[in-house]
Amino acid sequence: MVSLPESVLLVWMSDIEFICGVDEAGRGPWAGPVTAGAVILDPDKPIEGLTDSKKLSEKKRLLLEPQIKAHAIAWAVVHVSAEEIDRINIREATFAAMCQAVQTLSVRPHQILIDGNALPQNLPVPAQAIIKGDLTEPAISAASILAKTARDRLMIDLDTQFPGYGFAGHKGYGTAAHAQALSQLGPCAQHRQSFAPVRKVMRLRA
Repeated sequence: MVSLPESVLLVWMSDIEFICGVDEAGRGPWAGPVTAGAVILDPDKPIEGLTDSKKLSEKKRLLLEPQIKAHAIAWAVVHVSAEEIDRINIREATFAAMCQAVQTLSVRPHQILIDGNALPQNLPVPAQAIIKGDLTEPAISAASILAKTARDRLMIDLDTQFPGYGFAGHKGYGTAAHAQALSQLGPCAQHRQSFAPVRKVMRLRA
């Protein structure tokens, strides 16, 4: 295998337009962080099966995750805590996670594509919001998958730290089992106190 001089590699990279896909996971749950992924895919290394992470089985997401990490030009995942969500609200916390994920990338993108209909402020390069972009833009799909798998893994870890709530199963979402555990045990440090179901339990237990 012939190694290219660094100067040649830099010229080659300068000819590529780095498109960064960004998506979040965990905006709706009652507990745990909101997580954002940012991915710059390599056009010379396409990955089959990319789509909205919610439309993939857990097994398929876990198969795609290492492929994305191995073949992407750059990727990053950032969590913003429940405490920060309560402090600045879920919308701003989601935007903060997205901005931090982009800023954490080892390569600066030329353009950012974000799933949804709104853009965070202070992004470093031009950006476009795309409704259902996780279905149409592979880079956003990849970001969606990395955010989802990383957050799910974190919630499984939190289940051992905060037993009884079932975080490993429902991942903090508002299921009947979660509502019952919340009512019986009260909120823990991972619950979003600004969310109405958690706030209601806090009032009842006050």
